[in-house]
Amino acid sequence: MGAKTKAIMAAGFALTVAIATNATAAEMAMYKVVKGESIPKSLTGKAGDPANGRKLAIDRKKGNCLACHVMPIPEQSFHGLVGPELKGVAGRLSEGEIRLRIVNSKIVNPDTIMPAFYKKDGLTRVLKKFKGKTMLSAAEVEDVVAYVKTLK
Repeated sequence: MGAKTKAIMAAGFALTVAIATNATAAEMAMYKVVKGESIPKSLTGKAGDPANGRKLAIDRKKGNCLACHVMPIPEQSFHGLVGPELKGVAGRLSEGEIRLRIVNSKIVNPDTIMPAFYKKDGLTRVLKKFKGKTMLSAAEVEDVVAYVKTLK
């Protein structure tokens, strides 16, 4: 195998690894927290997909919102009672407030046990598969925001 072929294969492998993981340092979307209570602008510059956001929210290995919140999802059992009920949350919080809570709820409430879904540094007790990565990608955050906005 020539050097050029090896370089192409290495580049292809690196791209595959980057696509298969959530956001790493180079991929983190920039965002601005306004008045410590809101991230008004989309992390991706566009609206998310509420149908995919619903799937992520109830996925016990991704968003896992059901672990702590009662949600208007009757087909799923074992809703948590630790966090506030999410039915009606879009009537109580703005889109930017919802986004901030998903990105890093500790900015609003330092004592919350809700994980930061779009943070990769300064975390404790992180599963090995999430070390140096976010739990959700920027696009997935926007999908969950789009879904939660439907909960009026």
